[in-house]
Amino acid sequence: MSGALRFATRGSALAQWQARYVADLLRASDRGLAVELVVVETTGDARTDVPLHAIGGQGVFVKEVQQAVLDGRADVAVHSAKDLPSGPPPEGLVLAAVPPRGDPRDALVGTPLADLSPGACVATGSVRRRAQLTVMRPDLVFADLRGNIDTRLAKVPDGGAIVMAMAALDRLGRTDRVAEALTVEQMVPQVGQGALAVECRHADRAVRDRLGKIEAPLDRRFVELERTFLATLGGGCDRPVGAHAHLDHDGQLVLHTFLAGPTGVWHDRRHGPGSDDGWVTALAREAAATAGLP
Repeated sequence: MSGALRFATRGSALAQWQARYVADLLRASDRGLAVELVVVETTGDARTDVPLHAIGGQGVFVKEVQQAVLDGRADVAVHSAKDLPSGPPPEGLVLAAVPPRGDPRDALVGTPLADLSPGACVATGSVRRRAQLTVMRPDLVFADLRGNIDTRLAKVPDGGAIVMAMAALDRLGRTDRVAEALTVEQMVPQVGQGALAVECRHADRAVRDRLGKIEAPLDRRFVELERTFLATLGGGCDRPVGAHAHLDHDGQLVLHTFLAGPTGVWHDRRHGPGSDDGWVTALAREAAATAGLP
């Protein structure tokens, strides 16, 4: 292909960092690659006055970015994998690459969990984070939190904390603000957290081949397993659900899952029995039954 490779991205500092990171990965094998960022405003960026689950949950940060590729304004779409809906891409697009994953953990900024006073306030817009923190500390109270990274960092409640993704803080050089990084056993991450998802047009073979060079196959496998769990539940940002796959110290696949519902809480750590993903679907159905979801 000739000309610059056009990357559709949200306008936030984090989103543009992620797009440039993908471009740098590509330049490692093609130093002459020219890149142009096509900044797109999404529904999630425009509606910072309401919680994400109230404006559609998953998809509110990606639809307009995907459309920029579909209508030819851009060649590539770069997303946080956690923002993608759990179903297949829109017709005409393909998930061409999942690059090496960043830190999947959640972090507290302000006060560590054990040091939060009874009744302390924790700010987060995530129903998943609220549900898991409530299990650990039922005394806590919560406040909504929206906006870009710096906006959120300016809203730490007195004597309380906010919850952020470690990957976001790391990518923008803000890890000095971390009071405590919660393990994936304590706080099961959002599906795809820490990973990036790079899409292009299905018919654009040259771009697909180029993006294939930055694929991290094991990280894609982990993200796909997490997305299978979520897709089986049929939920997104509107449900308190988390899933995180990784290899343990013995090289065995482990899937951590969390789900809260009307009649119970599911919190599980399970070794993957093999390459057949049917066990993940069965696990999600078992979790739904435990939590009282249809």
